[in-house]
Amino acid sequence: MVLIKDVLTGSPADIAGVKRGDYLVRINGKDINDVLDYRYYITEPRVRLLIHRGPELLEIPIKKPRYNDIGLEFDTFLMDEKRSCRNKCIFCFIDQLPPGMRKTLYFKDDDSRLSFLMGNYITLTNMDEHDISRIIEMKMSPMNISVHTTNPKLRCEMLSNRFAGSCYDTMKRFAAAGIEMHCQIVLCRGVNDGAELMRTMRDLAALYPQVDSVSIVPVGLTKYREGLYPLTSFTPEHSAETIDMVTSFGDECVKKYGTRIFFCSDEMYICARRELPEDDFYEEHTQLENGVGMIRLLEREFKSALMLSCEPDGAAFSIACGTSVAPYFEKLICMAAEKYGNINGKVYAILNDFFGHSINVSGLITGRDLIAQLRGKDLGERLLVSQNMLRREELDFLDDVTLEEAIEALGVPIYPIESDGFALWDAISGDNLPEVKIPVRSPERQQYYKYNQN
Repeated sequence: MVLIKDVLTGSPADIAGVKRGDYLVRINGKDINDVLDYRYYITEPRVRLLIHRGPELLEIPIKKPRYNDIGLEFDTFLMDEKRSCRNKCIFCFIDQLPPGMRKTLYFKDDDSRLSFLMGNYITLTNMDEHDISRIIEMKMSPMNISVHTTNPKLRCEMLSNRFAGSCYDTMKRFAAAGIEMHCQIVLCRGVNDGAELMRTMRDLAALYPQVDSVSIVPVGLTKYREGLYPLTSFTPEHSAETIDMVTSFGDECVKKYGTRIFFCSDEMYICARRELPEDDFYEEHTQLENGVGMIRLLEREFKSALMLSCEPDGAAFSIACGTSVAPYFEKLICMAAEKYGNINGKVYAILNDFFGHSINVSGLITGRDLIAQLRGKDLGERLLVSQNMLRREELDFLDDVTLEEAIEALGVPIYPIESDGFALWDAISGDNLPEVKIPVRSPERQQYYKYNQN
């Protein structure tokens, strides 16, 4: 039973007589506990709601087009509490955060519902038989799964959870039911690499086509690891060995299945000081969220944008980014300068003093590092940063420095740019610059966000 927070005016539920403050009990005789139940059972063109209103139980029939919503709103997106992670993974990034950051950054999500609805990766350790059966019944596909290893004993050790070893068995059940799965392997040197990685790849390949793609990502280590499992960063040599293994096995998969399945992240190639594969190597780019093929896709889109573009405004600009991608942005600027002579741009690679210099991606750059390293520099007429440095709605960095504060400190307009080659060229050329609306917060609103950040 779920409280109905609001009913959209003119919606099928409103017309049928559902009221704000009612409790939704069942749809077509099925209990409703969360958003998955709700979304699954409202798809029919005729639905019958069981509503609890005060002391009464009411049956309310609704007729609507198939798959259309009925217009109910609830307290939370999930209609339930988010499920937190039960593991203590040896590589967990959240355990490597310094104290004093906003509260929500320390929440470890491991919710199967968000895997289906939002693309979050889950470990499958936070599920009971009811959850597994519901995924199969509802054909919740695709699912995004953090596998790391298919060795049951090793997985229990890596996740510090004695129940973590059943992951592959659950995946076999999903595969048998036709559930599509995308997988992630966070690779820890000396733990789940080498022979263990080969075992994992062979096991996952055996579930093709249901296991559609797998990313292999090197573990990220901050400077805040006191008391944690003694992991070491990948060296260029270890990264190169991993790339060779994954590429060779991927070649076998291409011959056998027509697809590579397994892909190393861009970060692995950068660490190995290897040239990135060409864009077509990444096939459908299904692992972009894990940093697989992002740079090549950006380059391809940027080239297309140059072919379709008009004369840039010639204004000086700068790009601030992580150290790993700085050379690639410099390459794109040179590419633009070859076509247009009036390209005046600089790339600033920001060292991550906040988390440690081993963290080299743009999305983990903090406001204070940005300001400290760019203050007094020639930034031109506009500074471009990656959108993923900022919370989308509130426009503040991981350390709660706001975009407005960064603009004031650096004395130049700052434009957050999506990871998109067309958007990047627009920002460089001055054509169709994104409108940046700085949120205006009252003192009460500021107090709210202090304790309710997301």
